Amino acid sequence: MTPGTDIEISARLEITRSLEGGESLLWTGVPRQGLFLRAADVLMIPFSLIWGGFAFFWEWGVLHSAAPFFFRLWGIPFVAAGVYIILGRFFADSYARSKTCYGLTDRRVLVRSGVFSRATNSLPLRTLNGITLRERADGTGTISFGTPNPFSSWYAGSSWPGMGRYQVPSFDQIPDVKRVHDQILEAQRKAR
Repeated sequence: MTPGTDIEISARLEITRSLEGGESLLWTGVPRQGLFLRAADVLMIPFSLIWGGFAFFWEWGVLHSAAPFFFRLWGIPFVAAGVYIILGRFFADSYARSKTCYGLTDRRVLVRSGVFSRATNSLPLRTLNGITLRERADGTGTISFGTPNPFSSWYAGSSWPGMGRYQVPSFDQIPDVKRVHDQILEAQRKAR
């Protein structure tokens, strides 16, 4: 990647600060920015509309009846969850991706992320296995490191609190994914 945008320059600087002595940086990148739909949204959008619709209907009915005060409060968390899964999750995913950067060195794969606190996930090339490439027709895609949870595609990009721990580290939604994948395999061969 040749640094161009502010986010790419920032990512390169951030990954460079994570390097160990004598380590060479081969590639840095950032995930696709902005709002977009993922494959999991085929299921999540109808589910979110059903959930949100029921929660809004419940709360509206309770507020316009003589229901006890407790019932008026009961629906509020469900309405909030409905707003989040209908709209908020797209903005949370976009914001989390804006705080994520990736690096490949001659020794490691680095994933630096975190909204409230920064964390670096460092995976040594020598012991790295289970590299999965998912490429789209436009050349963007995801490279996953390790064996994914069978249900991880259901909540990919949902940004639901706590779901990240069930996902394997990955270079998510990067451009020219095949070239980066080949670079990782070549660096891995040299590291062994």
